[in-house]
Amino acid sequence: MLRSIRLVAATAVLGLAVAACGSSAEEVPADGGGLGTAENPVSIRVIANDAFAKQWQDGLVPEFNKKYPNIKVTIDGVPYNDQLAKTMLELTGANATYDAVLADDNWLPQLAKTGALHDLKGTELAQWNDPGYDWDDIHPAPLAAGEWEGKQYAVPVRSNLLLMFYNKTLYKKAGVAEPTAETTWEQYFKDAEKLVQDTDGDGQTDSWAAATYFTKDPLTPTVWQTVLDSDGGQLLDENMRVAFDNEAGVKALQTQVDLLKYAPPGASTYQFNEPLEAFRQGKAATMFMWGSVFKGTAVDKETTTLTPDEVGITTLPAGTAAPGAHRGIWTAGISKKSQHPAAAWTWLQWVTSKQGEQFTAKEFGTFPARVSTLDGEPPADWAEPVYKALKEGYEVVTKGEMWRPRLPESDAVQQILALHTSQAVSGQSTAQQAIEAAASEITALLKSKGYGQ
Repeated sequence: MLRSIRLVAATAVLGLAVAACGSSAEEVPADGGGLGTAENPVSIRVIANDAFAKQWQDGLVPEFNKKYPNIKVTIDGVPYNDQLAKTMLELTGANATYDAVLADDNWLPQLAKTGALHDLKGTELAQWNDPGYDWDDIHPAPLAAGEWEGKQYAVPVRSNLLLMFYNKTLYKKAGVAEPTAETTWEQYFKDAEKLVQDTDGDGQTDSWAAATYFTKDPLTPTVWQTVLDSDGGQLLDENMRVAFDNEAGVKALQTQVDLLKYAPPGASTYQFNEPLEAFRQGKAATMFMWGSVFKGTAVDKETTTLTPDEVGITTLPAGTAAPGAHRGIWTAGISKKSQHPAAAWTWLQWVTSKQGEQFTAKEFGTFPARVSTLDGEPPADWAEPVYKALKEGYEVVTKGEMWRPRLPESDAVQQILALHTSQAVSGQSTAQQAIEAAASEITALLKSKGYGQ
């Protein structure tokens, strides 16, 4: 996220650079650093999000090394709120620490603008292309997250969509029909009144209807952004001018604010972990959350009280134009400063290959980006309905362009929206006031960058 880089963070990144792959001034060998030998292995380093970095290091790297034993991969995990700043420092600094970097969906334009990432479909890495990689097999929706100004700077390594989880047991207990892709927001709120219930008969409410992001967080606005998109609206128009400062924008934000009425006590402080905990403990009948948490929510006994038979998943309630979803794809690219682009591109191709994707889907429950994986045999029984929802969601986000703004200032836009969304949720402002304030600040930001002239 666009935050001021604290001295300690900058020091940490610069410290890593001392042990870097080498200065950007060094000439890359003709073989791209090679793929290593048993006597002289090649080492590459990847900066990733700490939510899954250890999982990759402990599970994904050993699987990769079965095919490429002489490429040693180190995955460095970074907290989400620090990752963009550290990656920008990496790409714009004099020395290279990382051979491959990861980008959340809305960060890619900002990272690409540095000029420090390879075009993965260009001629720069072509001599190390795997002929069986099959670009056409990657679904256009996740693949587009790594594109910027006609070039493919990154490929999807962890696909994701904002989806609707629902507890079938709580729906049945409330006498409410399970939601589908046709369920509207109006119907959802009618059902929500019944889903706030006393499940054990002691006269006290112990289960509520909704759980999602509410407090200030860069991802909190994605909920009402999805509502806006499902009504046919957009945050910005084709000229990068604010397009949400209207009745549709106010209605969308008010929808998220109204969810709080049917959420557990204290839900106004919910970010990522709190709604997960509430839903997994049976305290919320629905959860608007990133679909990739399904395995930890419905399958892994160490993290949830629920079972796959109890948890349903579908797109968010429909607006006037379409059901809702929101794209959130982690993509990865190769630094031009890497002294081992051959090994880095070999690693990245394998991770996003049919083989690599099927491995991560089976072992980690990671959502696939490849059509062949989505249409093939699911890695487990629980994945079949999840893949169905994912395919439907991909189509929804593609048709409705349901993603955060595609411009280098996207993260700054999200930070402004996060502030004013949280103020509306907390009652510090009305939805109307929050929309007006956010629109004014974003307009000023975009004008200062030369947009909408």
